[in-house]
Amino acid sequence: MATQLLRALGPLRLLQRSPGPAADVPLRAASHGTSLLYPEHIPTSPLQKALLAVGSAGMALYNPYRHDMVAVLGETTGHRALKVLRDQMKKDPEGAKILQERPRISLSTLDLGQLQSLPEGSLGREYLRFLDVNRVSPDTRAPTRFVDDEELAYVIQRYREVHDMLHTLLGMPTNMLGEIVVKWFEAVQTGLPMCILGALLGPIRLSAQNLQVLVSELIPWAVQNGRRAPCVLNLYYEQRWEQPLTSLREELGITDPPTPH
Repeated sequence: MATQLLRALGPLRLLQRSPGPAADVPLRAASHGTSLLYPEHIPTSPLQKALLAVGSAGMALYNPYRHDMVAVLGETTGHRALKVLRDQMKKDPEGAKILQERPRISLSTLDLGQLQSLPEGSLGREYLRFLDVNRVSPDTRAPTRFVDDEELAYVIQRYREVHDMLHTLLGMPTNMLGEIVVKWFEAVQTGLPMCILGALLGPIRLSAQNLQVLVSELIPWAVQNGRRAPCVLNLYYEQRWEQPLTSLREELGITDPPTPH
């Protein structure tokens, strides 16, 4: 399906190029020709976006770990939600600073030695522990390509790059159950159609036991915390590394997840 989709949409052949720019380069408006708004931007028509959305949704449902397809789905369906998130960031002093400075989270921007030296229980130390335990890297986040507004392109890029931070805040692993719980939290927080779709359809892959725990305990907890917490994109995490994780959770109103019975 993905191959047929790429053949049908000429601009998507660019997806087969080398990986995007270094993640320490802020997304900014630039002169890359008359139609490109930022590095890696691929202009697409409304019809092309619709086809991309349908194709990527099918692939992401078939294989939830196809993060590239999940990324395409988010970009092609999230315009309205991204505008709301951008406006929320502009109204918040910390969020506005993020929009102005455009920080990026990657192995090239993180000082792993500094994070390792932080006290036990600090945000930076716990984030690094999460990466190590789950064997994930911030460099796996795909560059934004299909958002036709450079500021909104940064907003969705920032959302992707703080995803692992949300796992850390919520105390959720990267297994299927943990990812679905985080998606419920993100769906409430962001309103992104991609998050809503993942939250609703992800559970079909769970075992009966995990599904029962999800529906009876974890979804209500994630929804409650997502509603209570302020917009998590307004947090300048890089300037909060030393803050105790418990203190940050209290600030956001995030409670401990339910304990399995």
